[in-house]
Amino acid sequence: MKKFLFLLFPLFGFSQATVIEINQLFKQKQFIKAEQLASAFVDKNPSNLKAIELLGDAYGHQKKWDDAIVQYKKLVETKDDNANYQYKYGGALGMKALEVNKFKALGIIGDVKAAFLRAAELDPEHIDARWALVELYMQLPGIIGGSKKKSLKYAEELEQLSKVDGYLAKGYIYEYDDEPKLAETYYRKAIEIGGSLTCYEKLTNLYETEKKPAKVIATIEEAYEKHNKNHLHYQIGKVSADYNIELDKGARCLKKYIENYTAKDGVPIEWAYFRLAQIHKNKNNKTDALKWVNKALEIRSDFKQAIEEKEKILSL
Repeated sequence: MKKFLFLLFPLFGFSQATVIEINQLFKQKQFIKAEQLASAFVDKNPSNLKAIELLGDAYGHQKKWDDAIVQYKKLVETKDDNANYQYKYGGALGMKALEVNKFKALGIIGDVKAAFLRAAELDPEHIDARWALVELYMQLPGIIGGSKKKSLKYAEELEQLSKVDGYLAKGYIYEYDDEPKLAETYYRKAIEIGGSLTCYEKLTNLYETEKKPAKVIATIEEAYEKHNKNHLHYQIGKVSADYNIELDKGARCLKKYIENYTAKDGVPIEWAYFRLAQIHKNKNNKTDALKWVNKALEIRSDFKQAIEEKEKILSL
């Protein structure tokens, strides 16, 4: 139920300046400050729904699910016919259910489902609520309401709203149900229609699960042709190193990643050095393998994987 980590949109109403400030804090990931600001306003204005929602969002960003549930419950009790309130309430409950033991989770799941169903009923175009129901019905055991048929029903509704979301949802359903051929078909359809990085990532993840590294690399290369994102160079190098295939290509891609690296690429540069060390170890090139693993350790001396890799290289 990872989808329950909902998007938090700007809200307007109780104080334009305060809302802008809180949302700016969200963007800066200063969630504690955002919580303090929203909490102070709610203390003075306990019936202001916009302020309550922002406070719930601040708690949600910090994974304080009990506190988020309290705030979102106020919203749905005050305004039962707001689809987004229902969705956020269900989302917080769902995340709480993931943290507790199975017996406690059983007591929560009914409320999760009810909130998502209510959100979908209230807003026929609420994509996130339908995604949540697709995942919920697939993940629940049949004995407590899980149903592939119901999951597919909401995937069909998603397809009517957004073909890409519908295809991705069906791909998810078939992947979850261990039908990789059908999953591949729908992820491919999503790529053909949308072609976003998310679409490509779903397909590459499927191929990784199926242990098909050649297809993983080919799909990442296809994604790079369309999106030209440097982090994809690293992904090719990682697969090459992990599966000991297309080693020259993997090394070239990792060197391109290093050459064009910025913090925005996400994966720290020492990991690229580590992967290059793996590739050269796989090629039985001890000298170059040591060079790259030492570069990784120069950046982070406590890099556990690099320390272990160096021991393997030294034993060549």
